[in-house]
Amino acid sequence: MIAEVIINRTAKKLNKTFDYHVPNELEGLILVGSKVLVPFGKGEKLEEAFVVKLKEKTSYPNQIKKIAKLEEQLKDEQIELAKWMASRYFCNVADCIKLMLTPGTRTSNKEKRMQDKAINTVYLAKDIEEIEFDIQTRKNKNRKAKKSNQFYKR
Repeated sequence: MIAEVIINRTAKKLNKTFDYHVPNELEGLILVGSKVLVPFGKGEKLEEAFVVKLKEKTSYPNQIKKIAKLEEQLKDEQIELAKWMASRYFCNVADCIKLMLTPGTRTSNKEKRMQDKAINTVYLAKDIEEIEFDIQTRKNKNRKAKKSNQFYKR
């Protein structure tokens, strides 16, 4: 089985599909909308790609490489929506597909994907009565300031 994939890059030259062979162990798992890792270019560096079509034959039988790994799954409707968005708004299909991904998984650097959030807390040294007293005094000061401003306006 052959998968047509679009590479997850913003370069206009890569806004087209490339054929990759689906390995036997991934044949039932890879569907349209799958996010996969494929060897791309001369350096055989693994790049993120999205499966946009599955087919039986390719027009380049001797030149296709195998898909290395399956990562995430999207729905057919999301892929179709991304294609429509790309044609409607004149952008790359890969950019539109990225919008459909789960938040936190868009970056290719796995260390940066999910990070713990820092929680900032403030501990008050006063008890609740002192805090309420401070709030009331501030309100009273604001009222007095407003009254004095009204006096000068007349």
